[in-house]
Amino acid sequence: MNSCQKRSSIGVAFVLSNCFLIAQQKNADYPIQPVAFTQVHVHDHFWAPKMELNANVTIPYVLQKCRETGRVDNFLKAAGKMPVGKITEYPFDDTDIYKVIEGASYALQVKKNPELEKSLDTLIAIIADAQEPDGYLYTFRTMKPEKLHPWISPKRWEKDPDLSHELYNVGHLYEAAVAHYLATGKKSFLNIAIKNADLLVKDFGPGKAEYFPGHQVVEMGLAKMYRITGKKEYLDLAKFFLDIRGSGKIRGSQYSQSHKPVTDQHEAVGHAVRAAYMYTGMADVAALTGDQKYLRAIDDIWNDVVQTKLYLTGGIGATGAGEAFGEPYQLPNMSAYAETCASIASVYWNNRMFLMHGDSKYIDVMERVLYNGLLSGISQDGKRFFYPNPLASMGQHQRSAWFGCACCISNVTRFMPSVPGYVYAQNKNDLYVNLFMSNKADIKLPAGSVSIEQSTDYPWNGKVNIAVSPQKSSAFALHIRIPGWARQEAVPGDLYRFADNASKPISISLNGKKLDYKTEKGYAVINRTWSKGDKVEIDFPMEVEKVLANEKVEDDKGRFALQRGPIVYCIEGPDNVDKTVQNIMVNDKTPVRETFNKDLLNGVLVLTAQGNATKRQLNSDVLLKSEQQVNAIPYYAWNNRGSGEMEVWIPYTEAAARPKPAPTIATKSKISSSLNNQRMQNALNDQYDPKNSNDHSAIYLHWWPKKNTLEWIQYDFDQEYTVSESSVYWFDDGPFGGCRIPASWKVLYKDGDKWVPVKNLTPYEISKDKYNGIRFEPVKTKALRMEVQLPEDFATGVHEWNVK
Repeated sequence: MNSCQKRSSIGVAFVLSNCFLIAQQKNADYPIQPVAFTQVHVHDHFWAPKMELNANVTIPYVLQKCRETGRVDNFLKAAGKMPVGKITEYPFDDTDIYKVIEGASYALQVKKNPELEKSLDTLIAIIADAQEPDGYLYTFRTMKPEKLHPWISPKRWEKDPDLSHELYNVGHLYEAAVAHYLATGKKSFLNIAIKNADLLVKDFGPGKAEYFPGHQVVEMGLAKMYRITGKKEYLDLAKFFLDIRGSGKIRGSQYSQSHKPVTDQHEAVGHAVRAAYMYTGMADVAALTGDQKYLRAIDDIWNDVVQTKLYLTGGIGATGAGEAFGEPYQLPNMSAYAETCASIASVYWNNRMFLMHGDSKYIDVMERVLYNGLLSGISQDGKRFFYPNPLASMGQHQRSAWFGCACCISNVTRFMPSVPGYVYAQNKNDLYVNLFMSNKADIKLPAGSVSIEQSTDYPWNGKVNIAVSPQKSSAFALHIRIPGWARQEAVPGDLYRFADNASKPISISLNGKKLDYKTEKGYAVINRTWSKGDKVEIDFPMEVEKVLANEKVEDDKGRFALQRGPIVYCIEGPDNVDKTVQNIMVNDKTPVRETFNKDLLNGVLVLTAQGNATKRQLNSDVLLKSEQQVNAIPYYAWNNRGSGEMEVWIPYTEAAARPKPAPTIATKSKISSSLNNQRMQNALNDQYDPKNSNDHSAIYLHWWPKKNTLEWIQYDFDQEYTVSESSVYWFDDGPFGGCRIPASWKVLYKDGDKWVPVKNLTPYEISKDKYNGIRFEPVKTKALRMEVQLPEDFATGVHEWNVK
C-alpha cells in the first residue's frame, strides 16, 4: 500500500480521502473533516477491549454464521457453482456478507491479520463470480430459483420502491468495497462495485428507470464511490434517488419517507432505519453539492427527533409496527423498538450534522447513543445480539445468537472497529476533541503535524488529560467538547432534564495553571501557539443525576432515571431482592451512592439507593411496602446474566409503581397453555391492567402466527375453590399486527378427569379495549380452562385472565 493510501481518511459512515479527490471535489464537502480512525490508536479499558472482542470473536463468529445459514451459498448458486435448492429467507441477506467484509476491512486497518485478509479475498472472488456481465449483482434473481421471492419482480428494479432491496444491497456493497480498498489497497472488490455503479448510472435517471430506493442506503454508498473515484455521475445519481422520492411518479408512503419530496419533509416519520440512512445521505449530498434545501429539511427533522422522539438511551423508533417513529412524545419503555441498526444510523447522521455545523449538541446525542442504545445491542461475549433495545422488561426479552433478519448483527460488527474515527475532527487549524478515551493520535494540520495523547478513565471518571505535542511550535485552536451532561443539560431541548439543574464548575488547566477559556458552540476553545510537552487537564463534574422526562411523555410520569456522565443506568433482577425490579419504588430525593465493581460485568460502576418493594393487598388500593437496597447497573450491560426483569425509569410515586400482585385464585395457580411458553404465560396473572388491547407496555400471551385453530389456557388452582366469574382482556394489535380478538371463547371446569363447559348466566362478550366477563353457575373445582377459537385469518392474544 502506498503512503497516500495509508493516509486515507475513512469512517464507517463516510470516506473523505484527500488522496483520491479531484480538484472539483476539494471545494465541496463537509467544512469539518474527521480524523481517520487509523490515525487514532485507542488503548483504554472501555472501548479497546470491545473492539478487540469484535475483531477476535464477533467477526469470525458472524462469518461462520453467514456460511452456516447459506448466505455465502447464495453467491455460489448465483455463480452457477451450486444447485439452487433451498435459499435463505430475505433478498437482503447478501448485505450481511458485505457488512462483515466492511467490518473486517476496518479491523485489518487497526491490526494486520493475514488469515482474515485471505478469507476476504476468497469471499470477494465468490462475489465476483456471482456478478452478471453487465454489473448486476443480486443473488436472489441471478440464481434463477424455481419461483421468485414474492418481494421480487420479474423485471429488474421494478419492486425496489417496495421490498426487493436491490438498491439497498448495492449501497452496502459500495460501502464495503470502499472500506476494503482503503484497508488493503486491492481493487478486487472496488472493481465489482464500480461495475455495478456504472450499471446504475446507465439504468437510472430522468427518462430512464425512475424508481426510488425502497430502503435507503445507496445514497450514502454512491457518495462514497464519488469521493473515491471522482466520478460525478455517482453523486448525480445519489441526488436523483433523493429527488425522485415523493415526486408522485410512483406512489410513496410515510413508511419509506416517500410520501412527499425530501426537501418538504420536516419531521421524522416511518421506518427509523430507513429514515436515518436517508437523512445521512441528504447531509452527504448537501455537503457535496451545496444544496441548502436538504440542509434546512434535516435541521428541522433533527430538532423534531431530539425534542420529541428520542429515548434517553439514544434509541430511535418507538414502535414495532413498521419499526417506526411514533407520534411526538410517544416513547413506551417495555415495547420500545429502538433497533440497534437505527442507533448505528443515528450515529452516522449526528456525526454528519456536526461535520456540517460544528456544534457540540450533535456529538452530545451521538455520545448518548454510543454508550447506551448502541452498545446494548451486543452481549459481553460478542456472540449474542439485540434487535430491539427496550427500556423495561418482565423477562420477555433476551439477546439471540442469530436472527433470520440479521441486519443488526452484521451492522454492529462493521461499526465497532470504527469508533476511534469519531474522537477527533479538524477544520483547517481548528482541531476538535469530540470523545474522551485513552488514545494516541497523529494528526496533520496546515500548521504542521501534531501528536495528541489522551489519558482518562472515562466514562467512569471525568478527569481527562491531553498531551499536545506538535512536531514544531505551531499556532492552532484546540476545541474541547464540554458534554451537555457536564453543563447540566440532559439533551438539547426539553425532552429530558436533570432534577438538579444547578451548574457546576468545569475546570480546565494548561500546564498546571487554571485557564480562563471561552466557549463556542459547546466547545472550550484554546487558541495559542502550542509546543511539545503542553498539557491540558479537564475535570468534568461527573455526578449521579436524576433525569426527569417532559410531562408530555406519558410512560415516564412519576418516574426518574439515573445517569452518570454519558452512562444511563437501569435496575435489573440479578442485582436486587427476589430478582424483581418492577415493584421497586425509590423516593426522588433519596441520595445515591456509587461503587466500582471490577468483577461485575467486566467492571462497572454500580449505583445504590434505599427504596421500597411494593405489593398489592386484596380489597385495598393501599400498597404494602418493605424497605430494601436498590442497585443499578449501566443499561448497556443488562441481559448478560440471563433474561429477567429490568427498568430504566424508576417509579417515585405509587401511581407509577407496578406492585407485586395480591394473592388471588389466579396468581396462586399453576399456568399452562397450548403455547407452552412460560414467559408469555406469566402475563395472564400479573395483575397489569392494559391501557387498551394494543398495549405493548407489558408482557402478553399470543398465538401468532397460528390462524383458525382452537387453542387453550389453563389455571390449576392451589386448592379446590367455588368459582362463578371469569374475565379476560384480549390482545389485538390491528390494523398492522397479526392478532385480533377471537372468533369465540368458552370456559370449562375440571370435573374429575373431564373438562365440562360452565353454564353461563351472561353471554360471552368479544370486544376490544375492555375486560370481557361472564358469570356462570357456581362450580367447585381445582382447575379452569379457557378454549379460544382463533379467527380465520389472524391469531389472538391475551393480556390478563381473572377468576372469582
